[in-house]
Amino acid sequence: MPAMHWHAKLELGLAKMDDTHREFIEFYNALQAAPADAFIERLDALIEHTVAHFDQENRWMEKVNFPGCHRAEHDRVLAVMRDVRDRAAKGDLFLGRRLVEELPAWLDNHVNGMDAALAFHLQTIGFDVHTERFVDNGTGGCTTQSAGGCACATLGKDDAV
Repeated sequence: MPAMHWHAKLELGLAKMDDTHREFIEFYNALQAAPADAFIERLDALIEHTVAHFDQENRWMEKVNFPGCHRAEHDRVLAVMRDVRDRAAKGDLFLGRRLVEELPAWLDNHVNGMDAALAFHLQTIGFDVHTERFVDNGTGGCTTQSAGGCACATLGKDDAV
């Protein structure tokens, strides 16, 4: 299985999100190249990164009332990764290697589907992923294109940056 490489199709235009996806690829490549005696250690590192990666996106989604199906996918992927980790720790490296085979296609689909929608939404409503606050664009940090009009409903003028 070849290493995964960053390519323009994965670029979403939110530097913090793009950087996190680049890091995911680095952790993935370390796992993909791992000899059997380092597989669990590198899988643990990928899982730890993925937890932080998903926590970051989940926090953004919560702050802007983004639909929950994206978070549910994060939960499913982590559940699979942890289950595979437990099985691999008991000697079943076949499933571990199978996970390695499946992750590139999953990442490509996830980034270009759910993450692209999230990135577009965050940019559209003026949410700054660095400060995790709305940017005051003259609308109090909100636009009419927010999620069903509810993303900013609880924010007052004082909440905008």
